[in-house]
Amino acid sequence: MDYRYTVAQGPALSQINADALLVILTGDHANTGDPVLDGLAEQALKANDWALKGGKVLYVHRPAGVKAPRLVLVAAADASGKAFKAAVGKGVAEIKDRGVAHLAIAVGAGWPLEAGHAQSLVLAVADATYVYRHTKPSAPKTSGLNKVTLLGSGAQTVNLKAGLAQGQAVAEGVTLARECGNRPGNYCTPTYLANEAKRLGKEFKHLKVQVLDRPALQKLGMGSFLSVANGSDEPPKFIILQYEGAAKSQAPVVLVGKGITFDSGGISIKPGAGMDEMKFDMGGAASVLGTFRAVAELKPKVNLVGLIPTCENMPSGTATRPGDVVTSMSGQTIEVLNTDAEGRLILCDALTYAERFKPAVVVDIATLTGACVVALGHVHSGLFSADEALAQALLSAGQQAQDTAWRLPLDDEYGDSLKSNFADMGNVGGREGGAITAAVFLSKFTKAYRWAHLDIAGSAWKSGGAKGGTGRPVGLLTQFVLSQAGEGALKPQASVAAKKTTKAAGKAA
Repeated sequence: MDYRYTVAQGPALSQINADALLVILTGDHANTGDPVLDGLAEQALKANDWALKGGKVLYVHRPAGVKAPRLVLVAAADASGKAFKAAVGKGVAEIKDRGVAHLAIAVGAGWPLEAGHAQSLVLAVADATYVYRHTKPSAPKTSGLNKVTLLGSGAQTVNLKAGLAQGQAVAEGVTLARECGNRPGNYCTPTYLANEAKRLGKEFKHLKVQVLDRPALQKLGMGSFLSVANGSDEPPKFIILQYEGAAKSQAPVVLVGKGITFDSGGISIKPGAGMDEMKFDMGGAASVLGTFRAVAELKPKVNLVGLIPTCENMPSGTATRPGDVVTSMSGQTIEVLNTDAEGRLILCDALTYAERFKPAVVVDIATLTGACVVALGHVHSGLFSADEALAQALLSAGQQAQDTAWRLPLDDEYGDSLKSNFADMGNVGGREGGAITAAVFLSKFTKAYRWAHLDIAGSAWKSGGAKGGTGRPVGLLTQFVLSQAGEGALKPQASVAAKKTTKAAGKAA
């Protein structure tokens, strides 16, 4: 898709040469300054064919005095980036099947267009035109839309062009994450994710990609990770991605993504209803790949590491049993009380491995608990961190990217239910506060650095008629990584940086 910014306002808007013209207005910005367009809008309002209420759409074919053969008027709730994104999505949905190759977008006079609006435009277009077709040849044809031009004044040209560029990079990352998530489990295997990472490495030469197989994981002592893979014929993979955009002396941001390509629950098998959606249990891994895709395009001055432990969780004669005790890479032992609480078992070894990079911060991303869906629904991702500055940085990034998170508690008392008579800890507590106790479990492997956990079980995919991956939280993560380039970057805490890594991790290095 070709995204451009062109200076055009007032009477010039109706004479723009495009296949369709989308005009977005609000109650405070109800006129464009173009007599033709404003006259058409006024007539529609008087005839009650349209209203200046958020989401209202009017399509006009070959309007008199307008050069574009198709005109779409959309009312936005206000001038915010969120409302603008929703309005663009409504407008694109109206024209995407009408043979439109070039779409021009204008806003009401005085609208304070900013870089965030430009980024929102790209993400809205990408979302509205996305079609999954890899295993569905009968899917509708993809939209013929290939060029979008944002129209406005020259005052914000540089910022708006930058916003379009950032939006396009993020959109590519979101699409990659969606594609990985939407592929069925017999297509998107651990090997497939590893190959996708290698493909990124070939496409962007400044990315380094390494994939570790079972023998290497055994040598590292990743007993917790491997215990989840024991029941599957699919070989586990541990994917390591590295982007070096800053001096080697700068501590990296580390992203750790859960990559369970299918989760049957293992011996603690899930109910049949809805189990097909467990192909989305690699949403964390997909978001890390998508974020690297975006970062590789934008080339910020930051160092970034991605760690993706990936395998299937299947029942078989070799599968881990409830009550088994496994030894993690950190040396801590875990009583596996429920094999369906497997995500934390693969993440904990990856979190220990992260120590070797001496990170500035570590953020893990996982479709971890149904309890988080109960708590937050499908609007916000769950955020857990005892680090105030890191938590605020992630919340702010989510707000800027319109990919929001909500912070939940992480008090030590929640960990009481993880006590075990037969190991250092159990892998589950009771039903109460399940998303929190899962985060507390992970925190036991993160004492060497600043850490946050994102539970995306409610945001990584949609169910029902709109079933499919969302690509979240690629937007949040990309914005966070970009915020770590420069003077505002978080540094390793002095008290944490001075600590030595665990004995097990030191041996593995």
